[in-house]
Amino acid sequence: MHPRHIVISGAGIAGLTAAIAFARRGFAVRILERAAALEEVGAGLQISPNATRILSRLGVLDIVAPLTVRPEAVVLRDATTLKERARVPLGASAERRWKAPYLVAHRADLQSALLARANEIDSIELSLGTSVTDVQLRSDGITVSFDQNGISSEVSASLFVAADGVWSHSRRLVGPNEKSRFSGSLAWRTTLLADSDAGRHFAAFSSPETVTTYLHGGFHLVAYPIRAASAINLAAFTPGRAITEHWAGETSPDALRQAMRDAAPQLAELADKAAPWTIWPLHTVDASRPWTSPGGIALIGDAAHAMTPFAAQGAAMAVEDAYMLADAVASATNTAQALSQWEAARKPRVAKVARRGALNHFAWNASGPVALARNLFLKLKSPDSLAADMDWLYGWTPPGWADDGAL
Repeated sequence: MHPRHIVISGAGIAGLTAAIAFARRGFAVRILERAAALEEVGAGLQISPNATRILSRLGVLDIVAPLTVRPEAVVLRDATTLKERARVPLGASAERRWKAPYLVAHRADLQSALLARANEIDSIELSLGTSVTDVQLRSDGITVSFDQNGISSEVSASLFVAADGVWSHSRRLVGPNEKSRFSGSLAWRTTLLADSDAGRHFAAFSSPETVTTYLHGGFHLVAYPIRAASAINLAAFTPGRAITEHWAGETSPDALRQAMRDAAPQLAELADKAAPWTIWPLHTVDASRPWTSPGGIALIGDAAHAMTPFAAQGAAMAVEDAYMLADAVASATNTAQALSQWEAARKPRVAKVARRGALNHFAWNASGPVALARNLFLKLKSPDSLAADMDWLYGWTPPGWADDGAL
């Protein structure tokens, strides 16, 4: 057995962050990734201060920073009139308030930065084209069986970390084999080059320097710059039916065009001008179910608690999970106790974030009297007051942060 050996399933944001965090604490780490190559998938994401401060501590932020954008504000606009309803200051103001930057980036750029950092650490080994086939709990640890290029092998470890996403194959290891559930919402995603016709069309009525959410009873659309402001990430959300459990290809914008038909003409035209769109059914995972097994298994990120993106915290929660798990295991003499304490500490925060996302979704898609009440509420809130409402989320730091040493 290797008492300080960690095996991680999945080389996404959660898995790579966990690998770096564990290596930083003196563990040897083996990452098993099913994909034969880490391809550029996904779309834009928001990296709030609660995540960037951790990424900075892990030596990742400086790598990804040149490809990110530091937006000036989060802005809420009416999709029909384009009138601004609220503004939360970001940029330098956010960094002063929350002691870390608020950034936006392409998911692939963050994953690449995490991979580059992991490759700098000798105690991390990444195996691509490798599928976990079995995990056996033993009295002296764990044996992980895997298949790589048709060859079956196994490795012993003290902990198995499942970071294999919303459609996790490892979730069954800590409880009933419950699958993720369709949330009822579809995400429509696309990226515009800033200097393209569609990019210039967007810039003519919206600020490319902010994270802007357009509010409407039938949809909402979030837009922000990525890749050093050379591109614009668009994500529209509509009600719909579950259609697939993987990224689709080019998708007809007919349903999105119908949802946006009552929006301001400039905004509605994006349904066609910004095509092709990638459509994604939003699935969630019941976060109240077990995340750990006392024998030495832990689920992190979407494998444990996939949530809708309406609080823009999916990546941030994965980063928090990974960092805190490594700290908990490194600081304890009993792995089972460490896992139990980590799960108990994480669940209330993740649940609060999910509730915030549900509130945002309700407010952003409100109509009629509810939308009028929302607008009045936002009118009475100052930008500083709206920022203060997010202190609990963006201002969070891991317990014992001041005592934590550097790599």
